[in-house]
Amino acid sequence: MEIVYVYVKKRSEFGRQCNFSDRPAETNVDIQPDPSQATNFIERDPIDAAIQCASDMSEHEVNTERFEMENEGVNHLEGGWPKDVNPLEMEQTIRFRKKVEKDENYVNTIIQLGSLMEHCIKQNNAINIYEEYFDEEETADVADEPPSAKTINVFRDPNVIKRTATHLSWHPDGSKKLAVAYSSLEFQRSSKDMSYESYIWDLENPNRPDLVLRPSSPLVSLEYNPKDSHILVGGCYNGQIAYWDTRKGGQPVELSTVEFSHRDPVYGMIWLQSKTGTDCFSASTDGQVLWWDIRKLTEPTETLVMDISRKGVLENALGAIALEFEPTMPTKFMVGTEQGVVITCNRKAKTPAEKIVGTYSGHHGPIYALARNPFFPKNFLTVGDWTARIWSEDSKESSIMWTKYHMAYLTDGCWSTIRPAVFFTTKMDGTLDVWDFLFKQNNPSLSVKVCDEPLFSLRLQDNGRFIGCGSKLGTVTLLEVSSGLCTLQRNEKNLATAMFERETKREKILEARHREMRLKERTKAEGKEEDVKVETEEEKPEEQLARVQKEFFEIIEAEIRRKERAAKLSRAQVAQRPGLPKGWGVAV
Repeated sequence: MEIVYVYVKKRSEFGRQCNFSDRPAETNVDIQPDPSQATNFIERDPIDAAIQCASDMSEHEVNTERFEMENEGVNHLEGGWPKDVNPLEMEQTIRFRKKVEKDENYVNTIIQLGSLMEHCIKQNNAINIYEEYFDEEETADVADEPPSAKTINVFRDPNVIKRTATHLSWHPDGSKKLAVAYSSLEFQRSSKDMSYESYIWDLENPNRPDLVLRPSSPLVSLEYNPKDSHILVGGCYNGQIAYWDTRKGGQPVELSTVEFSHRDPVYGMIWLQSKTGTDCFSASTDGQVLWWDIRKLTEPTETLVMDISRKGVLENALGAIALEFEPTMPTKFMVGTEQGVVITCNRKAKTPAEKIVGTYSGHHGPIYALARNPFFPKNFLTVGDWTARIWSEDSKESSIMWTKYHMAYLTDGCWSTIRPAVFFTTKMDGTLDVWDFLFKQNNPSLSVKVCDEPLFSLRLQDNGRFIGCGSKLGTVTLLEVSSGLCTLQRNEKNLATAMFERETKREKILEARHREMRLKERTKAEGKEEDVKVETEEEKPEEQLARVQKEFFEIIEAEIRRKERAAKLSRAQVAQRPGLPKGWGVAV
């Protein structure tokens, strides 16, 4: 049966808006059931039906919109000059300025604007909008807060073959960027496919590097220029020195020649205080310290061999690993060596022999970190073998303070830039230790397990709050310490000064006592030397063995007698003790 319904509409009404209205329902077609159709079907009995009590669920995926960041820059060029004036020519600009300054309109305009500006300046000086009203209360709260640290960000080496993050350097302006040097320091274990690249990371974008540095050899050290934040200098694994200008890309602007470079990896690079801001010096395990001017890297401007015998022989030189330079003492610098010796030097001395001033010995292995206290430059920190030591320039025979011997090897360390009594160390077990020797001397105030692999490098931001830690697998972890560890405490400088002076004085007294004892022993040894020689010549091996056995048994018998006397004495004391009830005994 075909059902057809014809809609009739005028051509002029096509496209008009439909007007609907409510009306009661009406039946157009009613089809009655046909009983004869039942013969075509078979009834099913019984019927199995499945019923699920749980509601039907559907799987959906939701992902937040990814926030992509882009780096954009604005370059400002000086404008507003007439077409006939070249702004790069100093004489033309000076001539045009003098001409404008003589104009009456210019003078009247400056006078009018000057009064308005003076009014605004007086308003700004009337109220200090940055005044701290509750500074003392905040300081008291900070002192009660327990030390802590939390991970802020993690920067991973994007390469498949992981390399060690050997050195970190913070951007000098605002510390929004972190330069990281990557290289494999395991001798002859680097793969052929290993990348030579190092990176500059933006702290707000850990997904990809802000700039890729492409040296000719892996970088072991990398430092920002404190005077020009676009310039970086790096020391390579093959001994060469290179510098970059971030405005020109990731390729080095200039590279030192192999003939005049180091023969070993460059472990230390430091910028010097100079008028040009282009001077730096480097140290390597080949036993040399070289001075450079990055405007001409063809050869070093000065060379010093780390020969403590002051003969200047390169074969006898000690390999340099750590460098230290304090800008407030521009003529002095210090070198930490592979042999555990700190060498103090004076650059302005006339001869190479006079440039090596003295040495400090105390470590059993290489010195991986060397840093002067920013508040007390006479005291400096060294990190090597299983300990960190604090030294004073006035005490050369031994350190004035030292940490306990740890189970794991120490790899790096630095002072806090805010608190004079706080320093940080990293260990091979992936732990960062924070030491506050005014609060605790035997153990660190805070130990943080940063990662499972060994930590190799450490660098503290200038504000003392953020710490970057580089690991063996190239992972750089950025941590934020609690406000108590980066806020100067009350009277802390005076307490640190008193402790340094007390420990220095104690070491001087011990040194004088040791010298006196050594002198006495030497005089005794010289007097008895001949007698000992005669006795040893006359004594036979059998007699010597019998004498040693006799001395051994005498020592054993003396120890047994001492224990018996101690036991008798303790029994006598117990017998004399009053107040015990009758019939009671005391077991000893």
